[in-house]
Amino acid sequence: MKKLFTSVLIAAVPVWALAQATTPAPVSKTKVKSPAVAKPAAEAALTPAQLAIAERVHVGQLPCEMGSSVSVTADPKAPGYFNVQVKNIKYRMSPVETSTGAIRLEDPKAGAVWLQLANKSMLMNQKIGKRLADECASPAQLAVAEALKKNPGASVLDAPAASGQGTTATK
Repeated sequence: MKKLFTSVLIAAVPVWALAQATTPAPVSKTKVKSPAVAKPAAEAALTPAQLAIAERVHVGQLPCEMGSSVSVTADPKAPGYFNVQVKNIKYRMSPVETSTGAIRLEDPKAGAVWLQLANKSMLMNQKIGKRLADECASPAQLAVAEALKKNPGASVLDAPAASGQGTTATK
C-alpha cells in the first residue's frame, strides 16, 4: 500500500507542475509601474599606486594634431577616475600601472586607452585598432616638447660615448 501511494504521488507531481506552469496569471486592472532602472555596479576601489598615477594626469581641454582636441576631467565624486571625451565619444577611465612609467588610463569596456608621455598624449581604441587623437599636449607637455627640440636626448642608435678608459698593449 505504501508503494502504491508513493507511485501515485510521483506520477501526480509532474501533472500538477505542468498545470501550474500553463495557468495564466489573473489580469489586474491596476496600473503597473515600470521597474526602476538598475544603478551601475559600484566602481572598483583604486589601489594607492593607481591613485598616485591619477595625481599626475594632465586635465583640461588638450589641443591635438589637425585641430582636434580631447577633454580630460577628473571625477570629483570618484577619485582616480576620469571622463575623457573626443568629439562626441565619451570614455570612463581609470589608471593602470605600467612598467615604462608612462601614464595609462583605460576604459576596458570600450577598449579605449589614453597614453600620456612627458611630451605628448594620445587616445586609442584597441577594439577597432585605431588612434582617435594624437599629439595632444597640455601646457606642461608643450614645454617638455620644446625642451626636447632644443636639446634632444641621445638616440639608442648613437654610439656610446667614450669613457676615457683605454686598453693598454702589453709588451
